[in-house]
Amino acid sequence: MLSGVRVWVPLAATLFRTSCLGGCNRMRSPQFRGFSWSPRLISRWNTRDSIDLPNEDNPRILITGGLGQLGVGLAEILRKQYGKENVILSDIKKPPPEVYQCGPFVYADVLDYKNLRELVVNYRITWLVHYSALLSVVGEANVALARKINITGLHNVLDLALESCLRLFVPSTIGAFGPTSPRDPAPDLCVQRPRTIYGVSKVHGELMGEYLHHKYGLDFRCLRYPGVISANTQPGGGTTDYAVQIFHDALSTGHHECYLRADTRLPMMHIGDCHRATVEFMQAPECQLSLRTYNIAAMSFTPEEVATEIRKHVPHLKVTYNPDPVRQTIADSWPVRFDDSNARRDWGWKSMYGLEELVSDMLSSIHDKRTSAGLPVS
Repeated sequence: MLSGVRVWVPLAATLFRTSCLGGCNRMRSPQFRGFSWSPRLISRWNTRDSIDLPNEDNPRILITGGLGQLGVGLAEILRKQYGKENVILSDIKKPPPEVYQCGPFVYADVLDYKNLRELVVNYRITWLVHYSALLSVVGEANVALARKINITGLHNVLDLALESCLRLFVPSTIGAFGPTSPRDPAPDLCVQRPRTIYGVSKVHGELMGEYLHHKYGLDFRCLRYPGVISANTQPGGGTTDYAVQIFHDALSTGHHECYLRADTRLPMMHIGDCHRATVEFMQAPECQLSLRTYNIAAMSFTPEEVATEIRKHVPHLKVTYNPDPVRQTIADSWPVRFDDSNARRDWGWKSMYGLEELVSDMLSSIHDKRTSAGLPVS
């Protein structure tokens, strides 16, 4: 048994270096000399029937927190590219029946490391997209739970990705910036100092991922999302959720009460651009990436500006403003624009939706959904 371990440990180390450093073959020998191979990491390689390095052309992908705003849509796109059975959607909640029909779904609690590890091994996962998190407003209402999910859950995923040589994507957010950050525009690298547990946990994730990348070669990738606007899911407790709710209200009651001031400008993005950025970033060769965390931008608008654009289609829309102190304080600490020049230069990022295209698509999509559900349209 001991001789078997002596044979396998060097092979595991070689495979770790080869697969985790990607297609650019950048060798980081000094960092790897300091890596401590844990028993469970050695076991990971010793117990496999055959050694199969991750295939970047045909990855097997696990998405945590998959029933939130982003997971189902991303899974649909990835399944079209890589095959239905190669994209595993997961969450702690029970999904609607249609989710089961679209492809594999499994229960996964990000606080249960053993469960996550079993999924990675059994499904032969090579990419992991970690969407599990409590958003800004919900997190402030339950800081202890946000700390567990956003930080403890993240560490489970980081450990698993390092152990299993996964390409790991963890989204960050506009909320990773704070009141002392540059606001117009906010660059990729600057003072952050957020004042929400959500933002603090995301900065922690950015820095931990970058640290593990430089020290051990973990293929960690992170995008700072602006406010993401989608017709497919209901608002989920974020400060930018008004920009989703206003479309539903426009077509249901014709009236929206906004919890931010009329002049509160924030970066926003259509969910189609968000998904496309994520996929393109995950597919980018590692040698093209000068950073591990990038801003991505599309548009920036105020509640009054989006209301004015909606009135071109729904003239009777009425908007009243009743700023919520918590959400307004959070919004006032965030950037009004993102500088995404590094993403554009390094891996060719470019948005497709502006405000006009966003409003037209959202109204059309929500109108169709309400009509098909037999609901009245204002």
